Amino acid sequence: MSIEHPIIAVTGSSGAGTSTVREAFEYIFSNIGVRPAVIEGDSFHKFTRAEMHERIKVPDLFGRRMTHFSPEGNYIDRLERLFREYSETGVGERRIYLHTEEEAAPYPGLGRGEFTKWQAIPVGSDLLFYEGLHGGYVTEDINVAQHVDLLIGVAPNVNLEWIQKIHRDSAERGYSHRDIVNTIVRRMPDYATFIAPQFSRSDVNFQRVPIVDTSNPFDYQEIPNSHESVVIVHMRRPEKFTLSIDELRGKIENSFNIKSNQLVMPADKLAFAMEILLTPAIKMLVDKYSLLKSQAS
Repeated sequence: MSIEHPIIAVTGSSGAGTSTVREAFEYIFSNIGVRPAVIEGDSFHKFTRAEMHERIKVPDLFGRRMTHFSPEGNYIDRLERLFREYSETGVGERRIYLHTEEEAAPYPGLGRGEFTKWQAIPVGSDLLFYEGLHGGYVTEDINVAQHVDLLIGVAPNVNLEWIQKIHRDSAERGYSHRDIVNTIVRRMPDYATFIAPQFSRSDVNFQRVPIVDTSNPFDYQEIPNSHESVVIVHMRRPEKFTLSIDELRGKIENSFNIKSNQLVMPADKLAFAMEILLTPAIKMLVDKYSLLKSQAS
């Protein structure tokens, strides 16, 4: 963790809805006047989209195929180095993964599924904000989580996560239903090994759970909407927040406690809940490090 340069990370797998959370953070940062250095986890993938398609065709010696969940498919060592350097100095290197042709248009010679060059993070940011797959990653060799000051997990019910991924990859990326399902199946072991354990290291988890039948997510025609879902808020480290779980419940209509540190609320209250829970926590974090910085100078 940092003395002068805090790091906030949102971790969740592809299709988990972390983009919605990112939009909530953009509002929070704007509201309290914070200048974040934004890091997208996709930019630490090791291979372009075309290269990855070729890589997954060839299994390793144990019959496993590479996925974006695994360390083999990512520069996780470089991600840890960025977190460490930023926490110590407020600088580091990042690049951009170009998801669409529209995103690639400003970069001559680059196309969808490719990366920009590595460049220095602009000087003067108040904190680093990461959104991706590995914000809470820990193994014997690499410990990304140790540098994170506030770790937020976004972990929907697995069937819901798969439904969201099928719809997103089909609508936005043009993948066939069969290819998406094959990707989900191929990723399962790596999800269990590298993604799920991160939610046991987070400070708070937001888990969306459908309350309609999603027994077969591979044949579900539409994503359950906010009126067909609830969100479970699990404050794993309440000391990181100025608001208690009971105070949060008192501010959110139709919410209720299921455990002393867990709350169930309507899914359409997610953005509001994040705003009232995370805004003071982030402000406290930034103010704390600003004070430490002024005392050190």
